[in-house]
Amino acid sequence: MKSVRATGLMMVLLFAGCFSFAQKTISEGTITYDIVVQSGNKEPQMADAIDGGTVTVYLKGALTRSDMSSALGKESTIHDSKAGNAVILKEYSGQKLMITLTRENWEEKNKQYSDIKFDLSDETITIAGYTCKKATAKLPNGKTFTVYYSPDLVVSNKEYNTTFKNLPGLAMQYEYESSTAKYKYTLSKINFEPVLASRFEYPKSGYRVMTYEENKQLKKGTGR
Repeated sequence: MKSVRATGLMMVLLFAGCFSFAQKTISEGTITYDIVVQSGNKEPQMADAIDGGTVTVYLKGALTRSDMSSALGKESTIHDSKAGNAVILKEYSGQKLMITLTRENWEEKNKQYSDIKFDLSDETITIAGYTCKKATAKLPNGKTFTVYYSPDLVVSNKEYNTTFKNLPGLAMQYEYESSTAKYKYTLSKINFEPVLASRFEYPKSGYRVMTYEENKQLKKGTGR
């Protein structure tokens, strides 16, 4: 009897070990996505300048930095999910702008994405060597959002991307449509090496600084 119990215990531990090995929790690392844009217009559109760009996400505990680089320029978002504050850095046409956000500003900015519920499917594809499952959701504007995620990779900081907070795995490929174009982001590489803390520091100079509220007023004034 003791032998049977011992064997049973070993099997439980074996399966538990296999599961913990299969599912990796990411608390630190770098994720890069390639961007493909289809505008469907013969005439060049602003969205076409984003085609061929990249999004690089840096993770370090509660800290997240997302850099989007394209022919248009560069835009970065640095967020501390523990403190709640964030900054958005924009570098376009030689102009450099820093927008500061409080926790309340951040929640307001991401409100439409915070409660997205995904319908999970058994449909799968392989991306970067990982088996990924399909999930769909409807955005508040009525458009459908499609994402393929890896259940084998889970980000410990659920606030790393508000859109994917309720997704049971790492978003490996996602796409959405605007009124003028279709955007697809596909993971091209992932690095689990430590990220320098300096990556999440705010610039001390060289940027025009304004608050989130001031930026909203500026957009209203320009109609953008």
